[in-house]
Amino acid sequence: MTIRFGVIGTNWITDRFVQAGLENEEFLLTAVYSRTQEKGQAFAAKYAGATIYTDLEDMVSSKEVDAVYIASPNSMHAEQAVICLNHGKHVLCEKPAASNSAELRAIIEAARTNNVLFMEAMKSTFMPNFKIVKDNLYKLGRIRRYFASYCQYSSRYDAFRQGTVLNAFNPIYSNGSLMDLGIYCLYPMVALFGKPESVQAVGVLLSSGVDGEGSIVLRYDDMDAVVMHSKIADSYLPAEIQGENGTMVIDKINQPYQVKVHYRDGTVEELTQPQVFESMYYEVEEFIQLLKNGERESSINSHANSLAVAEIMEEARAQIGLRYASDL
Repeated sequence: MTIRFGVIGTNWITDRFVQAGLENEEFLLTAVYSRTQEKGQAFAAKYAGATIYTDLEDMVSSKEVDAVYIASPNSMHAEQAVICLNHGKHVLCEKPAASNSAELRAIIEAARTNNVLFMEAMKSTFMPNFKIVKDNLYKLGRIRRYFASYCQYSSRYDAFRQGTVLNAFNPIYSNGSLMDLGIYCLYPMVALFGKPESVQAVGVLLSSGVDGEGSIVLRYDDMDAVVMHSKIADSYLPAEIQGENGTMVIDKINQPYQVKVHYRDGTVEELTQPQVFESMYYEVEEFIQLLKNGERESSINSHANSLAVAEIMEEARAQIGLRYASDL
């Protein structure tokens, strides 16, 4: 079974997606959508056989496309996803899948109405060492805290400081620290522990109107979670899941490559499993496997998990005063 993919977007993340996809023998790139013919041609030239489209309706009407990977700016995800789903195309959409929960509900409804697969492309939850995390949580005893940090100084922040607002710091595109980086901390949390009972958020709003950094405390019945995110400073802290019997240490929550447990008696158990493929490969594999099995929703990056994360971010944004055009 070969799944013929069209892609929306011609940036570096789309390149990485296609390269990862080509590691799977059931992946085939057949179409590239770009707003300009020139960018589409430059991208497609690297991958023989892909047709270039500058009209999205034309691409999703093609019988040569089974599924679409969306990697456009965040603010465009919902409209483009619904168009694809309404044309019977399966959709793998980059995170965040929508600007807010209302948009995400519309996407999910379109997927169900048209009986097609929709999945948010949060890669980390499919990586081999995230499964190791999930499978070994019981060793920690009663879990009391989840901590995750993703703080990475943006290469575009220098331009911002000089007065040039690029897309990464432009609220028109539903960007900012929480949506771009904080989600990498929140999605694994929800995948492991479900939706929290309460959310308390603080953050720093930049002059353009997006958040540069922030912190969130989330409350569960008998544990809490602490999330830190930033695009204006770096952090080198690993993630931790703290239990009464021991603490699990994860090197990078956005790309878990190393996992170990520090027990209270001083012993350390190395749990790391080797990773054969590039990190984006595993989300492609999950998506294709779901289609082969005739399934319309991932049990890991489920509709419910995606919606819970969207609602958490929406609440956090409301608390720090960050609104996008699509929220109105």
